Amino acid sequence: MPLPKIEEVRKLNDQELADEILAAKRELFELRLQQATRRLEKPHQFKHLRHRIAQMLTVERERQLAAAQAPTDAPTTDETPPIEETEQEQE
Repeated sequence: MPLPKIEEVRKLNDQELADEILAAKRELFELRLQQATRRLEKPHQFKHLRHRIAQMLTVERERQLAAAQAPTDAPTTDETPPIEETEQEQE
């Protein structure tokens, strides 16, 4: 079984990505449980699953950074007028 491609992960929407991450983490837990009880038949699955989780978390983080950066790139039209000093502050 080849390692999964990141293009497959990028095609998922945010909700599907979150669901896939959760499912992969549960599967990793199950693999660890099988390893602890000595019922694990394919130890290479750890590598594949950890790789897949890392890919999904990377894509999720890229999307978070892109969403956080998008509003700062937009020009602001909300200009606040300068604060005028009152007579008491001038004294």
